[in-house]
Amino acid sequence: MKKYIIALVLGFTALLQAQKKLSGTVTTIANQPLKGVSVYISELHKGTTTNEQGKFTFTNLPNGNLKLSFIFIGFTTQYKTVNLQEKATNCDVVMEETLFEMDEVIVSTAFNKIQSQNVMKVEHASVKELQQKGTSTLIEGLATIPGVSQISTGTSIGKPVIRGLSGNRVLVYSQGVRIENQQFGDEHGLGLNDSGIESVEVIKGPASLLYGSDALGGVLYFNPEKFADAHTFKTNFSQKLFSNTLGSNTTLGIKTSTENWKFLARGNYATHSDYTIADGDRVTNSRYNETDFKTGIGYSNSSFSTVFRYNFNRLDLGLPEEIGEQTTTKTTDFQRQGVDNHLLSLNSVVYFKNSKLDLDLGYIANNRQEFEDSPTAILQLNLKTFNYNAKYHLPKIGAIESIVGVQGMHQTNKNSGEEFLIPDATTNDFGIFGTANYEWKSNVIQGGLRFDNRKLTSLENGILGEEGYFQPIDKSFDSFNVALGYKTNLTDDLTLRFNLASGFRAPNLAELTSNGVHEGTNRYEIGNANLKNEQNIQTDLNLEYKNTHFEFFVNGFYNDINHYIFTSPTGEIRDDNAVFEYIQDDAALYGGEVGLHLHPHPLDWLHFETSFETVTGKKQSRSVGSDYLPLIPANSWNNTIRMEFSIKNWLQEAFASINLNTNFNQNRVSDFETETPGYTLLNLGFGGKITLGKTVFNIQLNGNNLLNKNYIAHLSRLKSDGIPNIGRNIVLGINFDL
Repeated sequence: MKKYIIALVLGFTALLQAQKKLSGTVTTIANQPLKGVSVYISELHKGTTTNEQGKFTFTNLPNGNLKLSFIFIGFTTQYKTVNLQEKATNCDVVMEETLFEMDEVIVSTAFNKIQSQNVMKVEHASVKELQQKGTSTLIEGLATIPGVSQISTGTSIGKPVIRGLSGNRVLVYSQGVRIENQQFGDEHGLGLNDSGIESVEVIKGPASLLYGSDALGGVLYFNPEKFADAHTFKTNFSQKLFSNTLGSNTTLGIKTSTENWKFLARGNYATHSDYTIADGDRVTNSRYNETDFKTGIGYSNSSFSTVFRYNFNRLDLGLPEEIGEQTTTKTTDFQRQGVDNHLLSLNSVVYFKNSKLDLDLGYIANNRQEFEDSPTAILQLNLKTFNYNAKYHLPKIGAIESIVGVQGMHQTNKNSGEEFLIPDATTNDFGIFGTANYEWKSNVIQGGLRFDNRKLTSLENGILGEEGYFQPIDKSFDSFNVALGYKTNLTDDLTLRFNLASGFRAPNLAELTSNGVHEGTNRYEIGNANLKNEQNIQTDLNLEYKNTHFEFFVNGFYNDINHYIFTSPTGEIRDDNAVFEYIQDDAALYGGEVGLHLHPHPLDWLHFETSFETVTGKKQSRSVGSDYLPLIPANSWNNTIRMEFSIKNWLQEAFASINLNTNFNQNRVSDFETETPGYTLLNLGFGGKITLGKTVFNIQLNGNNLLNKNYIAHLSRLKSDGIPNIGRNIVLGINFDL
């Protein structure tokens, strides 16, 4: 096999072109040079900054089209596509002053367009923006994005929900590869830390065309931290303190780059005591500790670009069940969960004369343990996943861009503990797809077709007729999926997008094989080996208006799902636990988001943002019991007033914000849920860059749930125990570039 790979690489190398040089000048509209503009080529992971004359230079570049971003605070971000055919190419850029960011490059979609050119409406948020809201975990920050919410277990465990769909229906990507960490479990969190993550993109709707099974409900795509600019060395230290949990979050990172080589490393440690509710009591064993380490090394030249990244994440999580013993210890008690996750990725691009090949390889080793009353794990799941994704960008034909690709996964699950939650099993995925994008004037049309196969086999375990018995299964699931989207500018500032796409999800191991008490849910669950694929068709409509001072958007969707899988109570009791079985029914989810962002002139320091989101989920057949689907988030309304300012030379890039977040009554509930009353939370924020002599640092102060409101979120897994969510929390953060 090795000799074939070597021959393939040598064959590619023969087609590669000589190195190219790119230079240019960045100026203002008044033709004044701009110093310090960040110029970045994302697919090469290469960056630089402009000098005193506004000039920049890249050398050792490959032949063909490259996309550049020009970023400078106070100016509209510019994006340029440069065709490098000559030995030396010039690219001059004029940047316009603004306090209102208009556009972002979207990485999670096929053609990496800026959002204004993209057929799909994709939400983009930098992790810095999410952190400025004072949330203690990554998923809490994600839940502030319209259309995104979370199923939470205290403050430590959160599972993303996109428009009412969660678990295996939402696919998570990090470092360019899909995350696999037993996400079928309600109490199994992301296992990702926001340290070392640059931004997140949210696809709200079926993305099976690009990602295959499990992208039926949407995708969270995390973009890793960028490498340092060429010929620079940077170190960074940050510290956060949390009043409610007496918690801390410490981060230290370094990174450096030469013209061709790049390296970075970042470590993070977070520790929290039991969280406090509004009446002053602490929720016993909601404490947790997290260790995270990320590193990466990259190389690029005129022939190819490659980046290897590694992420280790260790979670020590208490599993809360009551408000009992009051303590501020950070040592978790039983029941507790320990999770080690290793993620390795290799992302490479090989350049030809008029085309290129993207190749992403990933390996994940996830070891999940649960401890009931002793240091010996009663449950231990070892999940190992290898996945690959190869996309060939064909030569452009006129205004048509096209991609063909293959994608797959090999996964093994092995039990090492006394109890089995799911059986030992092997899963193999294979998918093949093609997609094309045609752009003319202000119009874009994009479509594609994909075929997938999932092969799943599991081993028999236990004694027939007793709890913990798993019958062997040998299943194959196939699916064809299509996507078609259209985007047009109705006027210079008004954009319309319409997308129609299908998606699918093969049943997971828990749904096919469960036979026992699932401790995290306090239910006796029975699987169904005869489950079929979930298959959906979703229609999306997006209308948005943007100018320098005003933004307005309306998103509407209708998601029709055949063979929706869910648990239903049988009325039987086993071992003091209610029995639930996995069944299927056709379902529909519909709703959307609406919002505006006002930045009035001449009050350039003032921003007002408001958004409303709603989703309804129903079973189509309206069989016995409620016709509503479980775990559907309540309607919510979010309002923020944000002020941006500077005070002389000692406080720069400062902000102050007031936020009111209202969640309405949720009375559209399934058979085993109860209605949830609404509530409103008040949050304040302040921060900026402080200069004291030669010392420069960023500071941030947040007050969340400032009025100490006592409430229980509808998607809280502690709701059945009557345990409220977190009370008032003051967060202080400081960040140094050393």
